[in-house]
Amino acid sequence: MKLVCISDTHSLHRRMLEIPDGDVLIHAGDCLGAGTLDNVEDLNDWLGTLPHKHKIVIAGNHDWVFQEAPDFAREALTNATYLEDSGTEIEGVRFWGSPWTPTFVDWAFMLDRGQLLHDRWMQIPEDTDVLITHGPPKGIGDEASLGFRCQNVGCVDLLHRIEQLSLKAHIFGHIHEGYGEYVRGSTKFVNASTCTARYLPTNTPIVLDL
Repeated sequence: MKLVCISDTHSLHRRMLEIPDGDVLIHAGDCLGAGTLDNVEDLNDWLGTLPHKHKIVIAGNHDWVFQEAPDFAREALTNATYLEDSGTEIEGVRFWGSPWTPTFVDWAFMLDRGQLLHDRWMQIPEDTDVLITHGPPKGIGDEASLGFRCQNVGCVDLLHRIEQLSLKAHIFGHIHEGYGEYVRGSTKFVNASTCTARYLPTNTPIVLDL
């Protein structure tokens, strides 16, 4: 199965470089710009032009309408499967998606570090093959520039949950500077951020073969 991974397009999807074909297109959140229903409708129209047989979308911290008007947002997203602390199975591969990230300023789908995030990650089923979260685990594709220094800002509770699982792949975004592929043990990690730190949609989609 070929996975085509993107994230953090911020409604700039029509300015992206060429998107490779594959079996499943995965968008790991921050798909919207202003976070409005109009943004969802435009994203949905664009998704409908892509050839991938299966498409999965999760929300991110910019995707306000999925938090504030979830019924309308989900109704508008007809060309993809939307996951929010939920899963789907495609050709025997089990996917799980979750939008939450540790609290930073005041954005959508954020929870305080500690018990609140721990409880969300414990919802991830033991038999998950491919995990999709908006944010990274601690220490993997999570290095962000904060002032004059870089800091690993990923979620340690997410890392601990991943260590309990036997994932084939974990796909995320959120930290644009962390774009790229990583491997820990038998698990492939992908920070699929399409936008750079300067919000230019020039990072190419990352393709994984499971």
